[in-house]
Amino acid sequence: MSFEVYRQPATNPDEKRTLLLLHGTGGSQFDLVDIAQALLPGAAIVSPLGNVREMGMTRWFKRFKEGVFDEADIRKQADDLAEFLKEEKTKFIAIGYSNGANMGAAIMTLHPELLDGLVMWRGMQIFQEPVPANLEGKRILMTNGLVDPMAPISSAQNQAEIFRSSGAEVSAQEFGTGHGLTQADFECTKAWLDEL
Repeated sequence: MSFEVYRQPATNPDEKRTLLLLHGTGGSQFDLVDIAQALLPGAAIVSPLGNVREMGMTRWFKRFKEGVFDEADIRKQADDLAEFLKEEKTKFIAIGYSNGANMGAAIMTLHPELLDGLVMWRGMQIFQEPVPANLEGKRILMTNGLVDPMAPISSAQNQAEIFRSSGAEVSAQEFGTGHGLTQADFECTKAWLDEL
């Protein structure tokens, strides 16, 4: 399957990492570009547009209602995105917001060989029954809001534990916020990327 995609080549010869940007529901391939440029200046960027539409809004996979995901479609869409990413012939650090964070979690779970790291902003548990995965050596940052009605903190904590039980090194940061991102998310992410 093809994807509409924004690409930016690396402008810093010392920066070898490539960022995969995964927008949230209703977003576009351009939403996270400026933020990514500030977080990792000079890095290459690959930012596709989700192929699912829900009431005119772009998404990465279908859902039955708020917080109840179509898990078969998660697998299908993750497989399609993985095939696209394999053609890029590089490993990525994925940064996803909301629905994009959940797609990042699906890629990390189902196709971990494609990712060197994952940043999940306001993500949550994606599969009701944990899917076996070998995530030894993988690093994941999760930032969530304690009063987020769309990504409940208990669901995010469950996903963090699933990742840890699969061998990943997970840093989970919780802020007294809702679903929107704040400067604290960006500062935490930049520090994490600098250490990666």
